[in-house]
Amino acid sequence: MASTTARPVGPFRRPRTAADAPGTAEVHGRADRLPGWRDLLREHFIALDVHADADAPFDGAVRSNLVGHLSVAAVDSTGQDCVRTPGLARRDADAYLQVGLVARGRAVLRQDGREALLGPGAFAVYETARPFAWRFHGPWRMWVFTWPRELVGLGEGTSRAATARALGGDRLGGIVARTLADVVAAPPSLSPAGGARLATELADLVGTVAGEALHRDEHPGTRGAAELRARVEAFVAEHLDDPELGPDMIARAHFVSTRQLHRAFADAATTVGRVVRRRRLEHGRRELADPRRADLSVTDVALRCGFADLAAFSRAFKEAFHEPPSTYRRRHGT
Repeated sequence: MASTTARPVGPFRRPRTAADAPGTAEVHGRADRLPGWRDLLREHFIALDVHADADAPFDGAVRSNLVGHLSVAAVDSTGQDCVRTPGLARRDADAYLQVGLVARGRAVLRQDGREALLGPGAFAVYETARPFAWRFHGPWRMWVFTWPRELVGLGEGTSRAATARALGGDRLGGIVARTLADVVAAPPSLSPAGGARLATELADLVGTVAGEALHRDEHPGTRGAAELRARVEAFVAEHLDDPELGPDMIARAHFVSTRQLHRAFADAATTVGRVVRRRRLEHGRRELADPRRADLSVTDVALRCGFADLAAFSRAFKEAFHEPPSTYRRRHGT
């Protein structure tokens, strides 16, 4: 995530550090004209092109709060189109993963070539680094959840496949939707460590719902490979600190040949080695930003992520995230 200096003030734009207290006072905003509404959305969320019927009465309000590194917001307004154009996405250095949960009215979300029609109780995942569009018909209320993309463990491939899909229609999705709604209705007052933990766990719950939906949608001919990849992803996450973690070890643990393992990941246009490396670096990045891990040195974090030494971790981290791990940690105040 780029430096937050000289950014607009707002719950999604101010610096997030270990000193930030989750459950800070709510931030409110209201607009009765479209230009003011665009400014309000940019302050609380991201820059969007907003279009509405010029002859219809307009009104909009935002109520938002912080839970750790997660921003939760209730948004009320009238019929409109909200578009994240390619130009707006390119010009914004910050990237977020967002979830929109419809509380009232109906909405359509488009991203990555898909379209999701959402009614009350349904939610969808979308990413601000790529173009997307919301269309709202008539009065509506939506609860919006925003995580810094770099602090979410959901893999890029899974995320791209999960955007703009209607979620919340099954039992698991309903449970997660109600949990998210409860957090908006009454954001808990937590310690910094507790807020960070809850924010991460809510992101993991959303990722589980999205992953299960993708699993159900898999073509029967590829389901075996998809199941193996899912098991491997879970295995990797549990063994990140093992320096021996690699294709041979993973294949033995899953009773398949190394060749079969590589073939399963070729179907997903990646490799086992890339999965291990990505997971290790993502885990390291979360550890560095987590106030609960402030007592660990960067070397300790490197070893916990399975790197042989600090130098190897620093090289890989800088290559992936364009800054040394020590700089990343200082920027997040841990």
